[in-house]
Amino acid sequence: MDRYCVMGNPIEHSRSPWIHARFAELTGQSLDYTRRLAPLDGFAAAVQAFRDEFPEARGCNVTVPFKFDAAALAQHVSDRAQLAQAANFLHFQPDGIHADNTDGVGLVHDVGTHAGLDLRGRDVLLLGAGGGSSGALGPLLEAGARRVVVANRTLAKAIALVRRHAALALAHQVALEAQPLDGVRGDFDLVVNATASSLSGGAVPVAASVLKPGALALDMMYGPAAAGFMAWASAHGATPRDGLGMLIEQAAEAFYLWRGVRPPAAQVLAELRAVVG
Repeated sequence: MDRYCVMGNPIEHSRSPWIHARFAELTGQSLDYTRRLAPLDGFAAAVQAFRDEFPEARGCNVTVPFKFDAAALAQHVSDRAQLAQAANFLHFQPDGIHADNTDGVGLVHDVGTHAGLDLRGRDVLLLGAGGGSSGALGPLLEAGARRVVVANRTLAKAIALVRRHAALALAHQVALEAQPLDGVRGDFDLVVNATASSLSGGAVPVAASVLKPGALALDMMYGPAAAGFMAWASAHGATPRDGLGMLIEQAAEAFYLWRGVRPPAAQVLAELRAVVG
């Protein structure tokens, strides 16, 4: 039986094993998918240990804080993962490890399909410049947004991310800029929180003035971690959304890349929402 896993630290909260087991059941695929805790300073060794333990290992998903490590580990990196310099998907093949990034595709699919927001001509604020933001930026630009602002506490990181995507933004005629997190200018149709504030239980890192009336405010976290951000969005007239749909959609893309079969993401999202409440 082919084996897969999700690696991160922490990892016990991950719903990925349930999601991929359900995908496999609904598509008639035979596989085993588990969680693996990787040491903070030992991601590459953890990947090798998984492959050594299971010769039938075929790949793994990667979550915080290892997405940059995953991209650096691979011998073959997709264009979108190369642009992000971050990967959440590894595929073990005879010619080496292949890396990709399905986060941004998952985000755009969730926003457009499940939340019903057409991103064409919209203004988007992306909070953070870590692995989540790095994976999301390219697909947001390709989705036809009018303007995308990347805001980060360390402005230099946001600037570096924007510069890497400048050619893509130009090709799609999107105004792209970096701003400091504590001084964001303008208001936006979509605000995406990819900072660690929710995971650490911190306050929302921007003022409510960034929200246009009726804006969609999405936190990449889900469950209790996203509750504070969603409550803030509701209190200021925005439509709150957690990262569960993004999680399902990025997993569906990974499943397709591994197995060549497109799973029914909408059905599994509805089932998972019923489970987590």
